[in-house]
Amino acid sequence: MGLKVRDILEELEKLAPTSLAEDWDNVGLLVGSPEAEVKGIYVCLDVDLTVLREAVDQGCNVILSHHPVIYKPLRQIRYDESQGELLSTAIEKKLHLIAAHTNYDNAVLGVSHQLALKIGLHKIQVLMPKEEKLYKLVVFVPEGHEEVVRKALGDAGAGHIGNYSHCTFASPGTGTFLPLEGTQPFIGSRGQLEKVAEARMETIVHHGILNRVLQAMLTAHPYEEVAYDLIPLANESQKGGLGCFGVLPEPKTLAEFANDLKEKLGVNGIKVAGEPNKPVEKIAVCGGAGKIALNRALALGVDVLVTGELGHHDAQFALQHGMALIDAGHFATESVALPFLVSYLKEQLNLDSAQVVLGKSEKDLWSYV
Repeated sequence: MGLKVRDILEELEKLAPTSLAEDWDNVGLLVGSPEAEVKGIYVCLDVDLTVLREAVDQGCNVILSHHPVIYKPLRQIRYDESQGELLSTAIEKKLHLIAAHTNYDNAVLGVSHQLALKIGLHKIQVLMPKEEKLYKLVVFVPEGHEEVVRKALGDAGAGHIGNYSHCTFASPGTGTFLPLEGTQPFIGSRGQLEKVAEARMETIVHHGILNRVLQAMLTAHPYEEVAYDLIPLANESQKGGLGCFGVLPEPKTLAEFANDLKEKLGVNGIKVAGEPNKPVEKIAVCGGAGKIALNRALALGVDVLVTGELGHHDAQFALQHGMALIDAGHFATESVALPFLVSYLKEQLNLDSAQVVLGKSEKDLWSYV
């Protein structure tokens, strides 16, 4: 059997679990089918018509982007508007679009970790650990249907504990119910009390994928009315988080560090706020728009925070508290993490260079004049 889109999704789930995505985000398979065969994978930051054409020219029918092509539910898809044209073209070309956005931002080996490695930081740690709320899901399943429901729960992302997936526990018991008027019972008859051999199935669900797991469970379960319990848990899961911090092999001045950073990121210019001769050693990074990391970086005693999309007041705030800032741009601080995605997919899926392609057409929207 050939490689399927779902194989890519499974490997991405190991690297950047969808449970790590922010509630407002839209990640995973956004266009296409999980059962489609994969001809090639094109990896990029954003999806536009140029990317679609390049992917097709490279023999790729799967596009893995960092930024989702669909952020919010669509009210219409108009071919005379940019997004409608983009989506209709993708569908016409039978392309499958996958997004790994804030789940890759928050992954242990994600965007900021790759940025930290590129800079050459040592002793890398997560800057803002993500604490995930957990639930115990208990559902009662009639005998003979346990495997169908168990698979649906696991495939939807429930039961992830460390490096193990599809973790459940089941115990036998007897369920009773009395179907009333207007019901269509899967087992038994209206007006008669039924006793049914059932399994009590338990699993763990992360808050971020709760709705998806419940929908999968309800779809797979044979009962008209499904009996289940959802129990908030006191224990928390910490798997990654936003940003990273670490130390340079040896201290440098802010000016020296900024020049090295510009060269390593391959950019023509960066914005630096701070005294050029200030010694820096402890560095925090946050790929993309990372002003949210300001307070945390200050609390950790960081010498300089490297991120993108910083403004005047952000610099003023940081300098007043003794921390330097470097705005290296949204594009540069995220695109650095794409080569790792390419190498990861090649290794995990046992593919060659012709089957996983790093996009070449993208460039920073900003230029320096």
